[in-house]
Amino acid sequence: MKILIILTLKNTISVLLLFSCIFYARCQTDTTLVKSYRDQVMIRLNLDTNLEKYILSQRGNDKMELSINNKTRTSVSIDYRAISATLSFSPKFIPGNNEDDLKGKSSYTDLSFRFFPKRFIQTFYYKKVKGFYVENMKDFVPDWQEADAYLQFPDLKVVSFGGTTSYVFNKNFSAKSVYTHSEWQKKSSGSWIPYLDYDVSFFTNTINEVKNKEVQYKIGANMGYFYNWIIRDKVNVAPYLSVGLGGQFSGSQENNEQKENEQFVTLRMEGGLHVGYNSDRFLFGGRMNFRAYTYQKNGEAVENNNLYGLLYIGYRFAPPKVVKNTYDKVQKKIPVL
Repeated sequence: MKILIILTLKNTISVLLLFSCIFYARCQTDTTLVKSYRDQVMIRLNLDTNLEKYILSQRGNDKMELSINNKTRTSVSIDYRAISATLSFSPKFIPGNNEDDLKGKSSYTDLSFRFFPKRFIQTFYYKKVKGFYVENMKDFVPDWQEADAYLQFPDLKVVSFGGTTSYVFNKNFSAKSVYTHSEWQKKSSGSWIPYLDYDVSFFTNTINEVKNKEVQYKIGANMGYFYNWIIRDKVNVAPYLSVGLGGQFSGSQENNEQKENEQFVTLRMEGGLHVGYNSDRFLFGGRMNFRAYTYQKNGEAVENNNLYGLLYIGYRFAPPKVVKNTYDKVQKKIPVL
């Protein structure tokens, strides 16, 4: 599946404002009641499609779409009180993750943690991706066929460390009911949520024994609108949309020789739709999300697009005594937990 997201900043902001106005009246009149599962441990299994790709282009030239072989990944999430942790990986036994003969080998792993101190949301993550191939081979080789091998970059690796810091304006909006399902919002409500995103990424590659390395630092300011619509006692629909501007700073090396440092202005857009079912013990649902990240300089453009769907099923239970006692001890030293 391919996605090309081309929106001007003006049009993007207009869409965001229209999106929020649709729900504004209802948000103002609803009285939110939230049921907390804070003292329950929740284990959630997730299955999602990872369609992350990098699109490289230059004015007057065709775009090169770099993608990874692994299209489906699984993850396990554990939530208890203020802590939420997720570990993701891409198993080879899932169809679409094992076309190594045509697309080469790819690996994808990420680990994330999320905290909810009062109305703040703090997220940290680590991600490692290795092994890319050129997805749009037809643009470079007109007689290329689906059964032919793709041009591959097996040594291209991206390692990222980053996070986001968010703040929920509406105190009656439960971000946990959308992010981690550790709460259930009984009445429909929405909120503006501004957030900062930041990360450092290390790109490494070796071509014809020439080693290339690039380090990228990114920071951005974003504004999003989130809404949680309760259509039944145990069923919700939660759409959201956000846009942001930021900066990127990068420095590269070739065979350990320093090259020119560069700075870019970046544009980011993100959105999605979640549909879920919740009970005191069992929960399940699905979501569709997209992210678009682009920057330009002197006619050159780089895009990082991500479109994915996710299915999840979870179960809540009382925490073992050793877990509860350990958390209580840690909380005395770190009250924010």
